[in-house]
Amino acid sequence: MLDAFSSPVPNADAALVAALLAVDPAGLGGVALRAAAGPLRDAWLTLLREGLPASTPMHRVPLHATDAALLGGLDLAATLHAGRPVAQQGLLARCDGGVLLLAMAERVGAGVASQLAAVLDTQVVALERDGLTQRRPARVALVALDEGDGEEEQMPATLLDRVAFHLPLQAAGSDDDAPVDWTRAEIAEARARLSQVIVPESVVQALCAASLVWGVNSMRAPLLAVRVARAAAALSGMDEAEEVHASLAARLVLAPRATRVPAPPAEETADTPPPTDAQEPTPDEDDAQDAPPPEAPQDEPDHTPDEEEAPGALDDRLIEAVRAAIPPGLLAALQMGQARQARAAAAGRSGELMKNQNRGRPVGTRRAEPRSGARLHILETLRAAAPWQRLRQQKADGPKRIQVRREDFHVVRFRQRRPTTTLFVVDASGSAALHRLAEAKGAVELLLAECYVRRDKVAVLAFRGDGCELLLPPTRSLARAKRSLAALPGGGGTPLAAGIEAARELAAQIGRAGETPIVVMLTDGRANVARDGRHGRARATEDALEAADAFRLAGLSALLIDTSSQPGEASRVMAERMGAACVPLPHAGAAGLSQAVRLATLPGTR
Repeated sequence: MLDAFSSPVPNADAALVAALLAVDPAGLGGVALRAAAGPLRDAWLTLLREGLPASTPMHRVPLHATDAALLGGLDLAATLHAGRPVAQQGLLARCDGGVLLLAMAERVGAGVASQLAAVLDTQVVALERDGLTQRRPARVALVALDEGDGEEEQMPATLLDRVAFHLPLQAAGSDDDAPVDWTRAEIAEARARLSQVIVPESVVQALCAASLVWGVNSMRAPLLAVRVARAAAALSGMDEAEEVHASLAARLVLAPRATRVPAPPAEETADTPPPTDAQEPTPDEDDAQDAPPPEAPQDEPDHTPDEEEAPGALDDRLIEAVRAAIPPGLLAALQMGQARQARAAAAGRSGELMKNQNRGRPVGTRRAEPRSGARLHILETLRAAAPWQRLRQQKADGPKRIQVRREDFHVVRFRQRRPTTTLFVVDASGSAALHRLAEAKGAVELLLAECYVRRDKVAVLAFRGDGCELLLPPTRSLARAKRSLAALPGGGGTPLAAGIEAARELAAQIGRAGETPIVVMLTDGRANVARDGRHGRARATEDALEAADAFRLAGLSALLIDTSSQPGEASRVMAERMGAACVPLPHAGAAGLSQAVRLATLPGTR
């Protein structure tokens, strides 16, 4: 299917994904293809196109496509000419039975993502707008071309959840990694056999168990894995999915969605050794004489190894298949508790979205009068007035003109992002200074540099002794932030309650100023100075928990980094009461702390 001398060539997994998607396009939903534009991505798209029937439509979805372009709607020119509503077919209905190419998927808007997700769920386009009501089939597969740079740029989670494959595209590195060349006829035979393929219940249960063990929270993932196993069996020319197909489905579907590492199996206790011959009870001598001699074991050729397999063995093999497919770096991150969840939601480090009447990015229209600075949308106003022209002109006196009424007015809706302010709350008490204050300072400096690149504001609070001090009010000055942090001394008690209250008050002030606050607290979670300044661990802990409850009720985004040398229960309880994510890092340096904050404060991790 590809020229043997073409370069580069997708690796074996990428070619297999293209073949499986060609076997069952609508059933598998599609693929999130993580790759930059270039010859390698074009080669993979060629593989997919060669595997599909020749008449399969393949349309590209514009990045900022409107509802009318996707779903269809009123054809304004034809309606004004005919004097009656005339509908136009949308892109999704025209692509029925084909493939949708979503370029720059990491930048797609929430409106386009929701429309595509609804079509992937129902395989139907429901048009209910402009006085039209229609339902048209739209059995499509989505190829989301994700060109994001780094973990911060991810396509919407609503789309990631509905496509079977999350594929970081790579070129073949050796002969063993070269793609298998399936012909269009072989894929067509697999497509015809697909409806006859049976997936045993044991395979379904094993895929569900592996999904649960690896922390795959979506119920769609095991369903998609079952569909992949069935497509793989059809591609192999078999009528029943086997273990090899289940392992393949677990590796391709479940591994990219894993959010945690399975707990190690409980080891057998050695307190009670197995009984020896001397410990075994011996029968009476009379009974021993009367008892018949033991029979020699007989072979049982009728039993196969598969029939004698212990229950749960297939589950264990699928779990190991997922483990083998996870990259070592990500596996280490999962072991540290940094679950890689869907990060493509709207809110996060780039700021929350807020509506505005006349500033920001246009995101559609709404029915309203153009008052108080609102901008009239001429085209949507004419579109709303078009279906009524014949009736209005019959009742109008004088020359026939386009009749526009008050209820036809549409104004433009705008939306803009709120700037983000990251508030660092640093424990500078004696215990922190002894263990991790230097590392905490280094981590905060690394994070400050990232905030400066994104043009976010930063603020630094430090609590020690009898209270909390604002070292740096919200600012974009990196040099000023570094100077205030370098001058931070360590020592004294731990007024944790004062630090939490100061963080809550400052975050609320930042929110009232129209910005998005994110609180990053670096502490061991142990308090010994109460709110009134008196020393005493019991009273100080009670005040800190009360302050944490108030922080949680404020609904603020927060992350607690446990900086103690041996993470304990105190930090976990404090984070839970605050409603914050907790990341224990007992052996990480400044780079490890900054990496934990960078992963945990990405969009959608809360």
